[in-house]
Amino acid sequence: MRVRKVFALFGTLMALAAVVPSGAGASDDKHGAKKPTIVLVHGAFADASSWNGVVERLQRKGFPVVAVANPLRSLTGDASYLRKVLASIDGPIVLAGHSYGGMVQSEAALGNPNVKSLVYVAAFAPERGESALELSNKFPGSTLGDTLSTIDIGDGSKDLVIEQDKYWQQFAADVSRKDATLAAATQRPVNDTALTEKAGDPAWHTIPSYFVVAGKDKNIPVAAQKWMAERAHARAVVEAPDASHSVAVSKPEIVADLIVRAAR
Repeated sequence: MRVRKVFALFGTLMALAAVVPSGAGASDDKHGAKKPTIVLVHGAFADASSWNGVVERLQRKGFPVVAVANPLRSLTGDASYLRKVLASIDGPIVLAGHSYGGMVQSEAALGNPNVKSLVYVAAFAPERGESALELSNKFPGSTLGDTLSTIDIGDGSKDLVIEQDKYWQQFAADVSRKDATLAAATQRPVNDTALTEKAGDPAWHTIPSYFVVAGKDKNIPVAAQKWMAERAHARAVVEAPDASHSVAVSKPEIVADLIVRAAR
């Protein structure tokens, strides 16, 4: 008797499986097409939680989202790690990078046919041979250097962090003081070699790009952000005129809206 019940249950499950389309779920749009996975790459002096407001809005719209833990050790190594993350994802991908995360995504996406769009959020979009340090100093306006302290790693390189009492004004001036203080305490240091390493061939030459420009950015000058967007022939450039470098935290709706636009 028990065996007959098991087989009856198995038959019921098989019948249900036959009428439920494979892959259906939150990642399918109203036309049945699979929505791209949004992969978010944080930059230096931040962590993946800096995307929380953006993630929440994208998930409400039914997008699968992965906020990557960027190692911040070297451009080559960070891009290699991101490349492995991308390889683990089935279907189309939209990549969005903040700050130094733009350097990493530009390199990691090269040659990956699943990456359909690149979104640069107050981010570096390097050409071959350029470093993050070089791009941040290409135009006047960055005051980041005066806020940094160093940690000697012992291998000839140094980790860089923003001094906590300077973090709010330098990095997140339009974020609440409370939230900026938390972010200052949890910031992830970046190794100096990551910021000085020269980029390889960038993916934005072959993948459509979109840019969010932070109008009151003290890390990457606004002129540099606009110049990189123009050079990349961006499909769209959205400026948040009052935003600090932490534009994904202070203006998550602007960032999420552009990512959704890139996903379409």
